[in-house]
Amino acid sequence: MAIDIAEVKRLKDLTGVGLTDAKAALEDAKGDFDKALEAMRKKGMTKAEKRGEREARQGVVGTYNHDGRIGVIVEVNCETDFVARNEIFTDLVKDIAMHIAASTPEYVSSDEIPADVREAKKQELLAGDALKGKPADMADKIVEGQLSKYFAERCLLDQPFIKNPDQSVGDFVKEHNARLGENILVRRFSRIELGTAS
Repeated sequence: MAIDIAEVKRLKDLTGVGLTDAKAALEDAKGDFDKALEAMRKKGMTKAEKRGEREARQGVVGTYNHDGRIGVIVEVNCETDFVARNEIFTDLVKDIAMHIAASTPEYVSSDEIPADVREAKKQELLAGDALKGKPADMADKIVEGQLSKYFAERCLLDQPFIKNPDQSVGDFVKEHNARLGENILVRRFSRIELGTAS
């Protein structure tokens, strides 16, 4: 089966793999571009997770200002200065800053949630009417599910990405790990909205 070179180039550009790998993926998928892309993304995500152990100390401090009313500053790290200056990386930082402006996260990830904040929310949920009459083990499972959902809405990496709600911000970052071949992580951010106390 002849593989269209334009499709090979398109797959290469989207995934950051070499031409040979892109062509092989299309051949394996019998020319089905979407299937090849999905296979390459899965492969890239696996590599990206392994990269997560490597130190990332380079990067960019990016900013976003929305109508002079909302300002965001975000630090996104990578491993090398070369990648930090890459347009794909700088666009990623801009997209993350814009997402923060729109979605108002409180934490980068669930690892940052203080234990006392988590415990206070857990006690609040346990005291709620929804659990009245439920067995203790079932109530605990319900509360754990509610806690996960509650904090997922407040953690940047767990939020649905504003440009593609089918994908979390964390998966969007992992996709860029795969494309750029480096460990990329969102270190911290600050969001200021005019007329609000915090």
